[in-house]
Amino acid sequence: MTETLDLIVIGAGMAGINAAKKCSQAGWSVAIVDELPYGGTCALRGCDPKKMLRAGAEAVEAVRLLEGKGVAGETKIDWPSLMKHKESFTDPVPESMESGLTEAGVKTLHGRARFTAKDRIEIDGHGEIVFRRALIATGAKPRPLEFSGAERLIDSTDFLNLAELPRRIVFVGGGYISFEFAHIAARAGAEVTILDRGARQLKMFDPDLVEMLLERSREAGIEIMAEAEMERIGDTDGAHRVLYRKAGQNHSIEADLVVHGAGRVPDIDHLDLAAAGIETEHGGVKVAAWLQSPSNPRIYAAGDAAASPGKPLTPVAVFEGKIAASNMLKDKRTEPDYTGVPSVVFTIPELARVGLLEEEARELGDVEVSFTDTSGWFSQKRIGETHAGAKIITGKDGKILGAHMFGPEYAELINVFSLAIKLGLTAAQVKAMPAAYPTGASDIGSMF
Repeated sequence: MTETLDLIVIGAGMAGINAAKKCSQAGWSVAIVDELPYGGTCALRGCDPKKMLRAGAEAVEAVRLLEGKGVAGETKIDWPSLMKHKESFTDPVPESMESGLTEAGVKTLHGRARFTAKDRIEIDGHGEIVFRRALIATGAKPRPLEFSGAERLIDSTDFLNLAELPRRIVFVGGGYISFEFAHIAARAGAEVTILDRGARQLKMFDPDLVEMLLERSREAGIEIMAEAEMERIGDTDGAHRVLYRKAGQNHSIEADLVVHGAGRVPDIDHLDLAAAGIETEHGGVKVAAWLQSPSNPRIYAAGDAAASPGKPLTPVAVFEGKIAASNMLKDKRTEPDYTGVPSVVFTIPELARVGLLEEEARELGDVEVSFTDTSGWFSQKRIGETHAGAKIITGKDGKILGAHMFGPEYAELINVFSLAIKLGLTAAQVKAMPAAYPTGASDIGSMF
């Protein structure tokens, strides 16, 4: 017998889980389905496990920076033990997520889902479900690459589950995945190369601070090849032979492992959206500003699967999922507010951003840009860090338009600027904050 639900949520990541709980607690009949373990990319295959591995790299680098400054002896990463440390967090997640949903009254299903009509979905092993509303929250997947031998690459999920770390690693692509993993692998003793077809890496971040990061990356032993177009990957003596083209010349490099770091796209191809009359845009589910499909009003989308203005970040997925749920429950058209959402590349040290880039801000008119090399400040001197900087952008009215930071602990400090932008605070108001001293936050007043 066909089951009928008020809401079916496709995808058990942060967007889907938050929406499912909210609607169930409001009295709706709700089911959630995923073909992968519950928890989504962030908790299982991305942000959290990545940062668990980064802890080992941070410790090794901290010792290296203080060599001759009171710290002596060799420290190294035991990769299998570090991986067990990561698994101590990730292994309990699926059961914890699923039990939390069950307690909230959500029916949990496992299997691949696809639409069969505007109000129907079929799930492997569970048959067909009729729904009044559906939320697509299936996240993203690695972007397809179309050069010969691309099937030899492993993706970020595979990297985060490596039992052993190979000696020679090539990362394809110059985005945050490549840089974050490269910084971990290099501190673990691997020979690391990043191949990027673009002239500029990490394009969504301030170029002056990216240059600092590139210098710091090379100091850590990471080779970065810009404007390197991939040609193919073949075999050589039991390893991979990576062939690329740069400045009109053919080049090659041998690697034990080649990792896909060339971006991600919405994971919606398997859903048979056409059967439900769901339109797509920019690779994702086309949605109005309030996250509803204009071609099938029963459908909403949130997180990386939605072609919304939101960046592919966990906090965005969380609040989009909650807003989509609220709009469904109340039949309203509340639009998400993306103001003040920070982004961080968790290299060592980290690169952070919130608000407008300098080039974007200057298009609005007169702005004040304060760019400071903070590498000689006490906060860096204390731990031996050699590279750090900050760029703060303010408007004519004194309000903060953008903040860009590269340095240790700046992933935490960027949150102060996130709040300032969200609340429309001026530089003077932020500088008036009496911060504990000496801390990173006590440096803020000198960054303007």
